[in-house]
Amino acid sequence: MDPRVAELPELPRRLAGPEPGWAESTDVVVVGSGIAGLTAALRLRAAGRHVTVVTKENIDDGSTRWAQGGIAAVLDPFDTPEAHAADTETAGVGLCDPEAVRVLVEEGPARVRELMRLGAEFDRNPDGSLMLTREGGHHANRIVHAGGDATGAEVQRALHAAVRRDPWIRVVDHALVLDLLTDATGRACGITLHVLGEGTEDGVGSILARAVVLATGGMGQVFASTTNPVVSTGDGVALAIRAGAAVTDIEFVQFHPTALFLGEAARGQQPLVSEALRGEGAHLVDADGKRFMVGQHELAELAPRDVVAKGIHRVMLANGTDHVYLDARHLGRDYLERRFPTIVASCRAAGVDPATEPIPVAPAAHYASGGVRTDLHGRTSIPGLYACGEVACTGVHGANRLASNSLLEGLVFARRIADHIAEELPEQSQPAPVMADAWVLDPGARPALQRAMTRGAGVLRSAGSLAATAGTIVGLGATRGLPSTASWEATNLVTVAAALVAAAAAREETRGCHWREDYPAARAEWLGHLFPALDDTGTPTLTWEA
Repeated sequence: MDPRVAELPELPRRLAGPEPGWAESTDVVVVGSGIAGLTAALRLRAAGRHVTVVTKENIDDGSTRWAQGGIAAVLDPFDTPEAHAADTETAGVGLCDPEAVRVLVEEGPARVRELMRLGAEFDRNPDGSLMLTREGGHHANRIVHAGGDATGAEVQRALHAAVRRDPWIRVVDHALVLDLLTDATGRACGITLHVLGEGTEDGVGSILARAVVLATGGMGQVFASTTNPVVSTGDGVALAIRAGAAVTDIEFVQFHPTALFLGEAARGQQPLVSEALRGEGAHLVDADGKRFMVGQHELAELAPRDVVAKGIHRVMLANGTDHVYLDARHLGRDYLERRFPTIVASCRAAGVDPATEPIPVAPAAHYASGGVRTDLHGRTSIPGLYACGEVACTGVHGANRLASNSLLEGLVFARRIADHIAEELPEQSQPAPVMADAWVLDPGARPALQRAMTRGAGVLRSAGSLAATAGTIVGLGATRGLPSTASWEATNLVTVAAALVAAAAAREETRGCHWREDYPAARAEWLGHLFPALDDTGTPTLTWEA
């Protein structure tokens, strides 16, 4: 198959900026400080390697701490890895890598127990056993959670505490990764970065390393409404595209069905109303109070997220509204405040009391199922470059991530990366001269891009809407800017958006969380993967692999 490439602008193969004014070396540099990055760092230290963790703001400001629902793992003796794998592959709609799924479900329980030994405290029943709940797409209770709906915060706390206890893990915060450094053989040998610091580390510098691990999280900020934090600007995927690493499945962006609707003018990060609330019995209803997911799927409100998001979107289109409602009133005030304190607090801050009124909700960009392609050891197509967590495409998620598999994937594959690096770590090499032209886009491109992506490449897509979005990207690609944090982020966002639109326009079917209204059915000829890239001139390209 020869996929058609949408008309898109040339993009930089390197970000413009000052030459590195400082440099340091380490065994392994880990870019990102969420569950994947910190798990990799801790395991590498256990293997005796020196590690530098680069994080964009503070160590706790990534996506992990916002995770509400929990971690999926087979911890019930009546559950099985095979059942977990079946649910995962059903959600992935034919595009999961069965071997990657097998690794996830078989190694996952041990990784969760290791996390508990590290200090993470999950909710338990009165008899001391783990409290296991169910979320969308699961046919068994296999979700562990903490603080009711604050799992990510507890996981981040435990990992951060462990990192603080190890003086040989160096943390560089307030640092934006720019580009990958490679040696004369094409092997990754470090990164360039910009640090908002003081003294010798202020400004652009470089960290040389014998291996580089990308754990930069997602790209939700490419859309106007997202549950992702403000730091999620696709930096890792954009870096990989510029470096020539294989990136795939980027069109499969999961929209969480139930973000708290804050009004038409709301932009940026939207509070999440966890799937766990539906798992405990909350119902989706329209403005008349009628449940609309019953009859659409056997699991109703607990159907896979793409099914629920589409169901909500259909109701919004049919009724001409911009949100629906999640009704949890029947669960009772005491239960809601005890089980879902974070959600209750977010709702009340927005003027909604979930104990007495339905919660207004709407889909928002939530999770990127695709990313930098890796093998079962987290290796990318560039030797020495690894990726884990949301920035990676391990093959686990396929066309749609199963609820609560994301934190588990971070745990499992970060551990695999660390074990592989510990066994195979070459001597430090020196960066080769970079020949690609370097430039950046005007930072004013960001809000216009976000509006266009939400309008034309969001929950509902068509040839016309994607062509309009591509036209906006072409215009934004012509606006050059001066090097700054804002321009680097804007350039990363436009780079990722161009890749997403190219793949979404080419994939003429509806599959998982990619929904084409002009091609409403899945098509067997599209059982494969699209790989967006940039050629030597920075022109977007697209290749196909069945």
